Amino acid sequence: MYDDILFPTDGSDGANEALAHALELAETHNSTIHVLSVVDSTYLGSAAAEATTIESLQERTEQVVDETVEDIADHGTDVVAEHRMGDPYEEILDYAESAGVDMIVMGTHGRSGLDRFLLGSVTEKIVRTADVPVLTVRLSDTES
Repeated sequence: MYDDILFPTDGSDGANEALAHALELAETHNSTIHVLSVVDSTYLGSAAAEATTIESLQERTEQVVDETVEDIADHGTDVVAEHRMGDPYEEILDYAESAGVDMIVMGTHGRSGLDRFLLGSVTEKIVRTADVPVLTVRLSDTES
């Protein structure tokens, strides 16, 4: 039923909690987990000074993906890794379509206030527009 599961991650506690659910689903359905992390370039300008910022963000993204892939492989689950740069919402949907995933499993971030009102939640946008089922996992009270 779920041969390929997309797990978008930013390395946050919420994403890490969602990974447990992705692993359980993958084990149940003998699925491959696709790990995707996106450097959010929508907030970056084009100034030369930001090149260092972009480079550090890319390094952090690669580290998050590598650590997640290692965790998944330790469970004996097949895994595919990808890191991209762009608008996370668009990149997640693009990857889901191009890779032909059957489900997306992602954490919620619980953003609130003006930031959420102005920017919207990536998870919320994915839930509303994805062509495949989306499982969202809230950060438990014990970890917040």
